[in-house]
Amino acid sequence: MKPFTYSRATSAQDAARTAASVQGTRFIAGGTNLLDLMKLQIETPTHLIDVNHLGLDTIAPTPEGGLRIGALVRNTDLAADKAVRRDYAVLSRALVSGASGQLRNKATTAGNLLQRTRCPYFYDTRMPCNKRKPGSGCGAIGGMSRGLAILGVSDACIAQHPSDMAVAMRLLDAQVDTIGADGAVRAIPIADFHRLPGDTPHLETALNMGEIITSVTLPKPIDGTHVYRKVRDRASYAFALVSVAAIFGKGGTARFAFGGIGAKPWRTEAADAAAKSGAKAVAEAALNGARTTHHNEFKKVLVEKTLASLYRQQEARA
Repeated sequence: MKPFTYSRATSAQDAARTAASVQGTRFIAGGTNLLDLMKLQIETPTHLIDVNHLGLDTIAPTPEGGLRIGALVRNTDLAADKAVRRDYAVLSRALVSGASGQLRNKATTAGNLLQRTRCPYFYDTRMPCNKRKPGSGCGAIGGMSRGLAILGVSDACIAQHPSDMAVAMRLLDAQVDTIGADGAVRAIPIADFHRLPGDTPHLETALNMGEIITSVTLPKPIDGTHVYRKVRDRASYAFALVSVAAIFGKGGTARFAFGGIGAKPWRTEAADAAAKSGAKAVAEAALNGARTTHHNEFKKVLVEKTLASLYRQQEARA
């Protein structure tokens, strides 16, 4: 373990100001991802700011009819919240499909959005990885890539985004609320929050230096049947090979977001527009531009089969 200093923030702006002024600072709340990365010396922060005492752990309705979720709301509490289960069921279902009960008890809303890829080449410090060490190369390209992304990838990185919660948030068009070191606040659409790798895969979000997430805001509920289907190697405690978050509305309309296949939570308007034409058409629209390897080309078939299963489920309900 590398030595580091530690402090407790007294306010969100205080935390942001300290993080902006001290090189190598990281925020810590649940620590379910950061501590693992520190043990492997993938993350070597010089200073940790404990943000657990900022009071950002409430869920409240917004004047616009939506829901504001504090950055420190634990995944278990969010999934069990009555308003979330009633009005944003896809989010609750995505949350309970992730990790384990013990981890969900500690993991936070902001931490879930900020978790880093589970690409094995990122975790193996003997291998080149542009996310871990910019300019070192990508060991996954030409390597074992079965679980990695097929959409939004680049010549520098084919790592997948690991979050289940973020896929549901993307489907719901959430916004990420932040505050910076100067006290300026921002509302970042989740579509713009996670960055594609391009030539700089180590830059993973739209956050500025020191900027801290204070909440996530959901718009008014979307009517329809909310579903989340996750296909993985084990029944629990495994990341998605493919996941589909969907809301099926009236008249054959639907909206979709996908996990396990993208460099970030993936959603396209073309897939939504193809909803009335069935699973095959939705899959073709969603996978437009997919870039596969010999190891992960099966994901294209798996997306279509997962969608077909959801359509059959909807037909059975009708």
